Amino acid sequence: MTNAVLRETLPTPEALRPWFAGVGSLSVGDAPTEPFVHLPEPATRVVVRTGEHGSRSTLVVGPRARASYHSGKHRASCVELRLAPGTVRPLLGVPAVELVGRAVRLGDLPGAMARRLADELRGLTPDEALERLAEVLPERLGAAADRARTELVRAGVDALSVRTGRSPAQVADVARELAVSERQLRNLFAEGVGLSPKHYARVNRVRTVLDHAATRPWAELAAATGYYDQSHMTTDFRTLMGVPPRSYFTGRLPEATPCQAVRRA
Repeated sequence: MTNAVLRETLPTPEALRPWFAGVGSLSVGDAPTEPFVHLPEPATRVVVRTGEHGSRSTLVVGPRARASYHSGKHRASCVELRLAPGTVRPLLGVPAVELVGRAVRLGDLPGAMARRLADELRGLTPDEALERLAEVLPERLGAAADRARTELVRAGVDALSVRTGRSPAQVADVARELAVSERQLRNLFAEGVGLSPKHYARVNRVRTVLDHAATRPWAELAAATGYYDQSHMTTDFRTLMGVPPRSYFTGRLPEATPCQAVRRA
């Protein structure tokens, strides 16, 4: 949707795979003439950024409940590491729900591990930072994580996600399968994901629609992602993306706003 943005998926170092859901790079060239789209995102990300004049910073970007459209991006490049469910509190010292819709400097977070990590990454290039994370995080996170809670939240995330040949489960059914109450499941998601189970499922379905809209008819895609019908899919898409699917894919986007500044914790 932008004409000066290059995104690339990078291999996740093996040592980080239990803790990170994926690694990507993003480069912004000259200011794009079309809006810069931030899609709904269920994961918290650690972002190692190099600015227009070579300045470096490490940020934490929380989950996004809805899409936003921005203008005025400056030249920059970054590596983004998507935290796996259940990793936020052990690494950053706060529940994921406290980071929803926010971007903060890693060193501004209250957790001792987050501040220590910010000191270690200061001044490193994105590639150097990724290498350093692979060296130090597995042991630290392994000692800090509550494995039982992590397994529960990850099982819930898997059950509520779209998979090939399987529609996502209902929240009540997931709670019953995990032998927890729906309230307990909401608490697990607040800490480990940031979004409620229901809203996580909505974001996951809309992201699946975005990924496959170019290759499948709307009605078929609605059925495959667990919607009752195409109308239900269109309504959900409009709520999270700000426009219906056809408008989004033909470039009729909401008005862009200036990019938000990084906020302190």
